[in-house]
Amino acid sequence: MNHIIVCRKEFEMATIVLLRHAHSIANKSGILAGRKPGIDLSEIGRAESEKLASRLSGIDFNHIYLSPLERCSQTIDPLLKSKEASRIQTLTLDDRVIEMDYGKWSGRKLSSLSREKLWREIQANPSKVTFPEGESFKAMRKRAMNLVDEILAKKGSANHLIVSHGDVIKVITSSLLGMKLDNFQSLTIDPASITVFRGNSESARMVAFNDTESQLSSIIGVATKKKMALGGGSGKR
Repeated sequence: MNHIIVCRKEFEMATIVLLRHAHSIANKSGILAGRKPGIDLSEIGRAESEKLASRLSGIDFNHIYLSPLERCSQTIDPLLKSKEASRIQTLTLDDRVIEMDYGKWSGRKLSSLSREKLWREIQANPSKVTFPEGESFKAMRKRAMNLVDEILAKKGSANHLIVSHGDVIKVITSSLLGMKLDNFQSLTIDPASITVFRGNSESARMVAFNDTESQLSSIIGVATKKKMALGGGSGKR
């Protein structure tokens, strides 16, 4: 006989919101910014950050974990300056979700980097890649998932917002979905997009992916009502 393993009750699951920073001047110029300082939001990104202040409204965030780079703090600055700031309990700069250290590749044009031999390995076998004088994808996954595992291990229900970068969010997403690291490049994470998981130390379920339009309260509201995953869920109510 097959047995169904029931996780802790839905209301005891944490909500993790992964937010990629808004469009930056490096995005506009086609540059791999990495951890270089002074990479601000573009004009498009500033408009996206204002929109995000509205999209993220109505949520009590127990914790915000913020990459220390300027483009991430600028992304949520409108939220922090709004009346919604009173709904945020704690905000922490966390190096575990800082951008990948691309080493000597940082600050170079993507069009030029795409002609490098290492580029093909990054696309096909990222688990084997360490950037010249930089970080490996395995090391980045380890530090990012250290934070995520820490969040999921907490008891009770809480809303956690992680403001980070494209590759970091792709690696977190692929890990929570049980994908191999070598397959994480199949995911796309756009600027100012949100990806949402609900879970605990036993399991995690994706309830939104790469969403650049929806109100977060509507996503979380629907997710908390879906207590049964069997059959795919019943959709919005």
